[in-house]
Amino acid sequence: MPTPSPDPRPTEPETVIRLVGVEKIYRMGESEVRALDGVSLDIARGRFLAVMGSSGSGKSTLMNLLGCLDRPTAGCYTLEGCDMAGLDDNALSNIRLRRIGFIFQSFNLIPQLTVRENIELPLFYLGQESAASTKRAEKLAELVGLSGRLDHRPAQLSGGQQQRVAIARALVNDPAIILADEPTGNLDSKTGRQIMDLLTQCNADGKTIVMVTHEPRIAAYAHTRLFMSDGRVDRVEEGG
Repeated sequence: MPTPSPDPRPTEPETVIRLVGVEKIYRMGESEVRALDGVSLDIARGRFLAVMGSSGSGKSTLMNLLGCLDRPTAGCYTLEGCDMAGLDDNALSNIRLRRIGFIFQSFNLIPQLTVRENIELPLFYLGQESAASTKRAEKLAELVGLSGRLDHRPAQLSGGQQQRVAIARALVNDPAIILADEPTGNLDSKTGRQIMDLLTQCNADGKTIVMVTHEPRIAAYAHTRLFMSDGRVDRVEEGG
């Protein structure tokens, strides 16, 4: 059993993510699918939350909303005290670039770019291309054990190495929040442990992490495990 992340909560933790009565309804012709049904949730800064549940339980929809990739049909979502409903698409895009780091199960690397260029990509979109940006990308590549692969392209890397690139890219803009969707889903158990050790270190450094996983042994790394069913929060378990 892995050792859970150390609990960095202060006596009165600051709430960084708050959902109140959030619903998400997808309409297809005359029918509708209620993907989220009255979800209320507080996540304190520096927490590590694992989201679990069967296929169709609402995990991916929840992550899309937390990442400002989608908007709720009803309810309120505040991120660091700011109501997301009042922001236009440009403002939401800016929040994604500056405040949130994404780690996808499918990696989502650009095949034509090198490891260095993939890591630097968020800084490019922020207009921060510079020698300092390149140096930061190289430092993060070293952190994830890829300093010798900077000029390689994704097709020349193993799955575990590609996931390490994705983690470095998620960290390059120094986000407050990391959203990880099945970050070990395509990896062997040894590589999965290495990836989770990296995420645990990120959390120990103060990052708030929300991770979707279907594996109990991976969820055991988190401070809190939230179980979803039929678009609702079924139960919450605290502790390692």
